[in-house]
Amino acid sequence: MDDLRKSNYRRFFFIAFLIIFMDFILKKWMLLLLFEQPKQIIVTTFFNLTPVWNNGISFGLMSSQPEVVRFIIPILALLVITYLISQLKFQGYLQQLASAIISGGAVGNVVDRILYGKVVDFLDFHIGGYHWPAFNIADVAICTGIVIWIYAIINSSST
Repeated sequence: MDDLRKSNYRRFFFIAFLIIFMDFILKKWMLLLLFEQPKQIIVTTFFNLTPVWNNGISFGLMSSQPEVVRFIIPILALLVITYLISQLKFQGYLQQLASAIISGGAVGNVVDRILYGKVVDFLDFHIGGYHWPAFNIADVAICTGIVIWIYAIINSSST
């Protein structure tokens, strides 16, 4: 394997690990702060730290089928991560960055499913009576990675 490909893999694993680590540390902190003795912390008029156990996938989707989600989602996440890693050599810099960010987020939520059987969510945004489902740093990473991925594809096809 040449040096460029090695550095691409090193960068991928470094970014993914950084996201996994940040997500894990923040979730551990929130478990102590919000979940041990359940409480909500009002940060602003539109943002709270709220303890939510998510049995579903991102933003609470499929919450009514927790057993399916608990076993199928980690397998699907592993397949997606394996695919993303296998495609690194064909991807430009932005797609590689997006792949690492998506993978880190996916692993972050899989770790929760392994440890707790569900995902720790705590970021709670709302405006008036409208509430966005609670989420976490791993969810932010997955969504950010997808946005970067789409931008990279659109940008590469326009040149």
